[in-house]
Amino acid sequence: MTNATSILIVDDDPEITSALARGLALHGYATLVAHRTETALDHLRRALPGAAIVDVMLGGESGLDLVRALRAEGHGLPVVMLSALSDVEDRAAGLEAGADDYIVKPFSFDELVARLKVQERRSEAARPRPVLLDPARRLLSDGRREVALTDRECALLCHLVDHAGTVQSRGAIFDALWASDGSSAENVVDVYLGYLRRKLAPMEDFGFDIKTLRGRGFVLEGRAPGYGRLSIAT
Repeated sequence: MTNATSILIVDDDPEITSALARGLALHGYATLVAHRTETALDHLRRALPGAAIVDVMLGGESGLDLVRALRAEGHGLPVVMLSALSDVEDRAAGLEAGADDYIVKPFSFDELVARLKVQERRSEAARPRPVLLDPARRLLSDGRREVALTDRECALLCHLVDHAGTVQSRGAIFDALWASDGSSAENVVDVYLGYLRRKLAPMEDFGFDIKTLRGRGFVLEGRAPGYGRLSIAT
């Protein structure tokens, strides 16, 4: 949710949706407006807004049902619910339906924007970052952390990435990367796997893990890095 990202406003009162749209525009946000559940779901399916503001009472429809429906369809965008219902049970019902926040009417517009920004930060933190492996520069990066690899470490990681999800025996890795040297033993694979694990720890930061399967070999599990060109960190 950035200044270029739209926010879906769902309320059955045109005056409220108009006021919210004008206020959000002053903060640099584009908006989509829906007065009915089906229109809101259609926007979600086509436009993929960055966040939604949903009123609990939508005339003869329910904002809670809308939130349940969008979560059932797999939409993970932040949702802030608005309601004149202020009891603890009402707020709990909104959160249990899948809302990320619940604001009781009347409310300060500055508070609404502040809460949207909180959800923006949470959504950004939870969003998987693309992980790139640059064999030419021997770098692995997720945009926040960059790791420089040696030639052998990079070759080993590339081999595992190329065979992600497939168990690679120690012998197969050795034959692919070291056999032509004529001077190494197969345990060199374990040595360089140890180097990689220490250098990339915690490996889950990059979205993958290198597992040892006893008696079988090694496998890269999780989200394998993509290949790309990276600049050298300064």
